[in-house]
Amino acid sequence: MDGPSAAGKSTFAKNLAEELDAQLISTDHFATWEDPTTGWWPRLTEALTAVARNLPGSYRKTDWSQGFPCIAEGDEVAISPQRTIILEGFSSARKALDHHLSLKIFVDHGTEEQRLERAVARDGEKHREHFKRWQQYERGWFAIDETKNRADYVVNSS
Repeated sequence: MDGPSAAGKSTFAKNLAEELDAQLISTDHFATWEDPTTGWWPRLTEALTAVARNLPGSYRKTDWSQGFPCIAEGDEVAISPQRTIILEGFSSARKALDHHLSLKIFVDHGTEEQRLERAVARDGEKHREHFKRWQQYERGWFAIDETKNRADYVVNSS
């Protein structure tokens, strides 16, 4: 479940995971302001590869408790092989994962300005400039990765 920040993908994914009794994994467990998509990706793919082989996988979340990211120093998350795992968050439906994903959903609710205001309301005014830079990065990423065009479904309402 992919899409821009504050589009509603986390809420939608949480509700869907509850409905399907699925495990929910968020890219927010990995990404930082400085590294939205790249350096952390091997940690996640290692865990998902184990699960694809019907073995348990795990990873450590990024710890933000001190106000800055401490990569792989947060809680450990176990992933067990099961029928449905929902991977949610920015860049979760990237082309590099196409062969592993059975369904790609792109959540695109609201204009960029509306999403910026929702993100700031959720996380605080002190993050406004981070979110503006993040939105610029998202635009470029989605254009190159063709994320929305490759989605099986696009959700654009609340």
